Amino acid sequence: MSCDFVALSNPGVQALQPYQAGKPAEELERELGIRNIVKLASNENPLGPSPAAVAAVESALAGLTRYPDSNGYYLKQALSQRFNLATEQLTLGNGSNDLLELVARAFLREGVEAIYSEYAFVVYPLVVKACGATGISVAARDYGHDLDAMAEAVTERTRVIFIANPNNPTGTCLSDQAFKQFMARIPERVLVVLDEAYSEYTEQADTPDGLALTATYSNLIVTRTFSKAYGLAALRVGFAIANPVVTDLLNRVRQPFNVSSVAQAAAMAALTDQAYLARTVSLNQQGRLQVQAGLAALGIRYIPSSANFITFDCEKDALPVYQALLEQGVIVRPLGVYAMSQHLRVTLGTETENQRFLDALKKVIV
Repeated sequence: MSCDFVALSNPGVQALQPYQAGKPAEELERELGIRNIVKLASNENPLGPSPAAVAAVESALAGLTRYPDSNGYYLKQALSQRFNLATEQLTLGNGSNDLLELVARAFLREGVEAIYSEYAFVVYPLVVKACGATGISVAARDYGHDLDAMAEAVTERTRVIFIANPNNPTGTCLSDQAFKQFMARIPERVLVVLDEAYSEYTEQADTPDGLALTATYSNLIVTRTFSKAYGLAALRVGFAIANPVVTDLLNRVRQPFNVSSVAQAAAMAALTDQAYLARTVSLNQQGRLQVQAGLAALGIRYIPSSANFITFDCEKDALPVYQALLEQGVIVRPLGVYAMSQHLRVTLGTETENQRFLDALKKVIV
């Protein structure tokens, strides 16, 4: 092969590394021949999907020969009613990652900047660099967002600021007052993306409600997903809320049919099953207490979390611990890509899965 295809690619793409997802259980089974695997790497809902969503999927299968509604009329109506939003504020995405990329494609280019926190979701720098823009990483404060420093980093070239609340992979959470004070310092020409993928899980009383705040701040974009608390990770469906002008721009770059008819049907059904969502949140609260207590008993430091995962400190290179857990049939998430090479992130599962993790960790920590 004589052609230098790398040189032909966009400069921003040349600097990227592909997103590294959590290891699938099937892959571990192939590699080590281990069965009865516990996967706690990707922040998935351990309850499985809502029975209402499963029934909706089964019903939607008869329409697989037809393209989905590209505008997602009925799902937008359901979201509008559930969250008291105007439909012209809504953009549907193939998961919330798709929506983050839409923001980047619509507003970022070479010569402009986007700001994100040091330990924030790894997709932020990926979408920024892919568009040729310059990413500005602001040092974290206690593993969370330093909003003062992020506000001070704004320049004439700043177009977008990405904030995750709760934050992935650290689980830290902002207060409503701190976020409002931050927004008061940000020029209206700078768009703030508030990524609320884990918002359903937080127990913090004074967390900002991004959906409500879009009525106050014209430069606020909020993204949410059905992949976590609603248990629909495989179907890839999320939504963004913004002022109608911004929403129109996002929809100009959105691919047609980006959310399948099956995904739309499942999401609509999931919205109606509030009992399932309550069980999800309750199980997560119990799991958080269980895992925190187990880590404390082992003398392992962890970052207090408002999400459905906990990041803990191995106090040394975490990869050997990660590998040893794999050999015990437990998959967690290494965080080297976040420059947190001593940390691992574990998803909160069922009581049995959590105990399996803690028992395995006790065997391998030395």
